[in-house]
Amino acid sequence: MELPATPLTAQGFASFGDVFAVPASPGRHYAEAALANARPGAQPSLSVALRDPAPPGPIVARVMERHAFSSQSFVPMAPGRFLVLVAPHAAGGGPDMAQARAFVAGPGQGVTYGADVWHHGMTVLDAPLAFGVFMWRDGSAGDEEFVDIAPLTIRLP
Repeated sequence: MELPATPLTAQGFASFGDVFAVPASPGRHYAEAALANARPGAQPSLSVALRDPAPPGPIVARVMERHAFSSQSFVPMAPGRFLVLVAPHAAGGGPDMAQARAFVAGPGQGVTYGADVWHHGMTVLDAPLAFGVFMWRDGSAGDEEFVDIAPLTIRLP
């Protein structure tokens, strides 16, 4: 199966979470509308992750993950492009890959995946890129879930 990726926009991504971008004007601009924590005992978790770019050739997704009780935000720490592959939760469990969407985030954009939104692991496209990652964790199996999917080839623009 093949899925085309489109440029990331707030409108196109709205059913999966929020897109935030470098503001056009000076000052503080808040992006907490999509932050969610459904477990009172979970603690905020802020980490930094460095990702190498995907190797040349097609990008093939084989695993999806979700955080059923927490949103998860990725804030790039330098300009760069990355793949955003998402799918809603299927009625019978697991990701609904028939409803999957693929986006390419551009320099200056970040995302917050909504709680219970299935997503592919962070895939950087051009050069190594570091991200600040924010979510809530309580140390239980509910912090994250990974499932194998049928191979899905992402066609980049």
